Amino acid sequence: MSYTTLSPDIQSAQVWASLQQAIANSSGFRRWQQERPASSNGLEEQVRRYLKETLATLAY
Repeated sequence: MSYTTLSPDIQSAQVWASLQQAIANSSGFRRWQQERPASSNGLEEQVRRYLKETLATLAY
């Protein structure tokens, strides 16, 4: 399936889903999860928090 045939909203959702999966499968994300107490937050919320903390650290 080509992204160019889909609406921008669907394209964005598919890109975000793919990115989210790639991050969730990364060793950095898994290490980050192990360093925190178990969370009942969904994967999307965890990925968002991981990205926010990672970017804040890089910006510091």
